[in-house]
Amino acid sequence: MELIRNWWPLALGSVLYAFYSLMNFFMQRPDGSLAVRTSIHYSPTVIHMGELAAAAGACTITAAIWNSVKGKSWLLVLNGLACSALGLILTFWRGRLAFSTVALLIVVMALSIGVYELLSARTFRRLADKWFLSAAGVGSVGFALVFLAFALRWIRLDPTSPTESLLWLGAYFGFSAICMLGLALRLSGLGGSQSGEWGPLPPLGNPKHAH
Repeated sequence: MELIRNWWPLALGSVLYAFYSLMNFFMQRPDGSLAVRTSIHYSPTVIHMGELAAAAGACTITAAIWNSVKGKSWLLVLNGLACSALGLILTFWRGRLAFSTVALLIVVMALSIGVYELLSARTFRRLADKWFLSAAGVGSVGFALVFLAFALRWIRLDPTSPTESLLWLGAYFGFSAICMLGLALRLSGLGGSQSGEWGPLPPLGNPKHAH
């Protein structure tokens, strides 16, 4: 039940994901207005994006560690480590960063959280929660397959324009922000429910403890 009581790191991570997504989609003009982003050339912007990703990964790892009362959720840890790695690369790497490297990290992030969501869906009693987490899991696995195709160059992006890669990254982080917030809200509801309307979320991989 520790993850249920300490659901807020996932909620905070979802907010950081949302900001990261917006930074992929939009840039700020000198007059303060927003415009659709077509590239990222300004180094401080990349550093800020890296800091957001690293912080979001730390939030996910924290949520996983706090779930270690009955067993650590290694899927959440893996997701957080991959996100933190992406953040550290963006923050400190000063050379040319291949999109395939970023894509492989997204594959790890999307696949790990997707499997986690699909397994979590089995532990909830309300049909709406099962459907939400199942849809989130399928969507995350779908993103993992798309980014794997990018990494293996089965799907090629236009090398002369970074707009496509920014849109895909923004779409993934935006989708993940919604899914992570939804998971956090459901866990917070579990922590406050005493009527048994929702079943508790046990350590994944041991469904027999779901009551």
